[in-house]
Amino acid sequence: MNVHDSERMAGLLEDAGYVPADGDIADVVVFNTCAVRENADNKLYGNLGQLRQVKEAHPGMQIAVGGCLAQKDRETIVKKAPWVDAVFGTHNVGALPALLDRARHNNEAQLEILESLDVFPSTLPTKRDSVYSGWVSISVGCNNTCTFCIVPSLRGKEKDRRPGEILAEIQALVDDGAVEVTLLGQNVNSYGVEFGDRQAFSKLLRACGDIEGLERVRFTSPHPAAFTDDVIDAMAETPNVMPQLHMPLQSGSDKVLKDMRRSYRSSKFLGILDKVRERIPNAAITTDIIVGFPGETEEDFQATLDVVEKSRFSSAFTFQYSKRPGTPAADLPDQLPKAVVQERFERLTALQDRIAAEENASQLGRQVEILVTAQSGRKAEETHRLSGRSKDQRLVHFSVPAGAETPRPGDFVTVTITEAAAFHLVADPATAEDYLLRRSRAGDAWDRAQADSCGVPAPGAAPGKGGVSLGMPSLPVRRS
Repeated sequence: MNVHDSERMAGLLEDAGYVPADGDIADVVVFNTCAVRENADNKLYGNLGQLRQVKEAHPGMQIAVGGCLAQKDRETIVKKAPWVDAVFGTHNVGALPALLDRARHNNEAQLEILESLDVFPSTLPTKRDSVYSGWVSISVGCNNTCTFCIVPSLRGKEKDRRPGEILAEIQALVDDGAVEVTLLGQNVNSYGVEFGDRQAFSKLLRACGDIEGLERVRFTSPHPAAFTDDVIDAMAETPNVMPQLHMPLQSGSDKVLKDMRRSYRSSKFLGILDKVRERIPNAAITTDIIVGFPGETEEDFQATLDVVEKSRFSSAFTFQYSKRPGTPAADLPDQLPKAVVQERFERLTALQDRIAAEENASQLGRQVEILVTAQSGRKAEETHRLSGRSKDQRLVHFSVPAGAETPRPGDFVTVTITEAAAFHLVADPATAEDYLLRRSRAGDAWDRAQADSCGVPAPGAAPGKGGVSLGMPSLPVRRS
């Protein structure tokens, strides 16, 4: 969601006449911040400190800070870093260009934080990151009260977009070449609560299935408490909804879940996974887990390990609990020592790494269709492999056999998995017969965008029109 917000900020600035910086020094630097964990605070103030001397050596340079940390810290940012020119929150992203103008005119920092949403972010200009895959916000805000989470106080109550607006944005993306969209919401499956339709999300998924040219639909992140059978049915019965589900567990201990104020228990969580796998046998399921929540005992932690073993996640975001001032959990007794949390974290990641490797090994010999991405692996220069995502969102590095045509980002290739590691798969076709390339509209859009960026017209490109894009979702395995 923050990546998508950053696209909005870039779009606003370009709409106001700014252009991407060419070289090491920019005239405007914008930090879009997160506040979920404490290290976000440390990173921001560390980066601001490094930029102080840069700004002093570059007269006229402006620095802006937005997002969740700005909503939380407000005046603190200007006090700690008085060389910052503009501070804006989660509810008024659209104010960024005006705040920079006022700061320049008045020669003083501008601080503007709203307590409720100004305009729905999707009405703002957007500079999308990719031509083949896009993010689409269906709601913002959250009505839950998880004791560890500061997001509701920073993003506000849930606000839902009307289905017609969402589908129109998706259609516009597809018209510009996108073949994949990811629906975004803080609790994406509670969509419809604002206008009183409990099945609005499953209806939206089915409606996406009627959009010609839209080949892949994903969504993130649902909440287990609100995950209903009609959503599972829609996933199973809508061909372009991908067999992939991100389902946050947070803890396998019912006691800890209660203390977290997560309104489900481990049995319900595992039951959801069973239903999904019954309807979608090849589904890859990923999750979020917090280690070291206040009061977590060794028995509680073992319950988490047990649920992880049963769940067989293909990947997991694992976090060490981060105390956030202003959340109920920050005031709970029995805050755990760092050494205890670290040791449990290492045990959890070791378990999940083993499961991920085993789950990936089960893919050996399987034929998969990959959406080719612009990003390649760290060893791409050495291996000469390209990269992409399978339908279940697994990362696949693949080679192009001699004599075969090289795909463009946005094209599809079908290959057979030949190697498996914990965090990726490899496909090295032995012959051209083992490699099937399907050129796509998204690949054509990629060609047009590349030609436009070089000022060279591409066949079929409208004058002055570049590809619309959204960042391809990526899925790190874990974060400490």
